[in-house]
Amino acid sequence: MPPRKVNPTSAGRRNMSVHDFSDITEKKPERSLLAPLRKTGGRNNQGRLTSRHKGGGHKRSYRIIDFKRDKFDIPCEVKTVEYDPNRNTRICLVQYADGEKRYILGPLNIKVGEKLMSGPNSDIKNGNALPLRNIPLGTMVHNVELTPGKGGQLGRSAGTQIQVLAKEGEMCTLRLPSGEMRMVRLNCLATVGQLGNTDYKNVRIGKAGRSRWMGIKPANRGVAMNAVDHPHGGGEGKSPIGGKPQTPWGKPAMGYKTRRGNKPSDRYIVKRRTK
Repeated sequence: MPPRKVNPTSAGRRNMSVHDFSDITEKKPERSLLAPLRKTGGRNNQGRLTSRHKGGGHKRSYRIIDFKRDKFDIPCEVKTVEYDPNRNTRICLVQYADGEKRYILGPLNIKVGEKLMSGPNSDIKNGNALPLRNIPLGTMVHNVELTPGKGGQLGRSAGTQIQVLAKEGEMCTLRLPSGEMRMVRLNCLATVGQLGNTDYKNVRIGKAGRSRWMGIKPANRGVAMNAVDHPHGGGEGKSPIGGKPQTPWGKPAMGYKTRRGNKPSDRYIVKRRTK
């Protein structure tokens, strides 16, 4: 369902839209799969600020998600579709035939009561997890492993889908949503289908306070600072930045490669997302 617009009772709500939660079937999470989540405020274990613009936000509990899907050949049933405050896609509570409950990422159009399974013998069905070796070419997948047995690392956000393009030897070529094409080992697991909540990107926050609820603090412009605080700062009135755009620490901010070269994984990237 598309995002729902709200009545413009104030200037902040005039351009605001909110999620349509019609797909959610349960409000209270499974208590056995909750874990405490401490806030960092962007500070590391030494108390130093290492990530700016973080702080505040509503209190959350972490939902323990099964990214590995390593319970093979045991059918499970979807019990609920739930909201997760820690990610933009929905999560599903599944119960296996032996009674164990786990949370998985919610595929698109998943319904309560559906039967899912993991393992090489599973059907090519929305929500089933299989090794890439057993998934036909052209299939859309999500929650793809990079290292066998480590758990899914690629394609975990709302609306994401990754296409299986080719198989050669022990490697499978995937097309990621960014346009990057990379190779992954054939014995890595992937989940069939596209992730749900595809309209997440169309929601408009509408007001600054809503960002604060999410733990995002305001980001000041460098040109609005003093020269002691930022390379763009200082000057009388509105002043040009003078020179090239820089970070607060003096490094180039545009057109400057920040990814370290000669990574072992470079040889698996067939085509980069950037030219």
